[in-house]
Amino acid sequence: MIVSIIQIITAILLIVCVLLQQRGSGLSSAFGGTGGVYYQKRGFEKILFRATIGLSALFLAIALLNLLK
Repeated sequence: MIVSIIQIITAILLIVCVLLQQRGSGLSSAFGGTGGVYYQKRGFEKILFRATIGLSALFLAIALLNLLK
């Protein structure tokens, strides 16, 4: 029961992190748009990027734990 609650909280935090990330130019870059500029992540954007990776790994681990239970 407690594992399911932790998984729900992790899922909500993961959704928030993904939605807070800066959006690119959308589908225009997929069809030859000129939105392909490379830049480094700095500050809050870098923290948010790493938090998204950490939360996704945590979500995967909890899901596997919940599956084995």
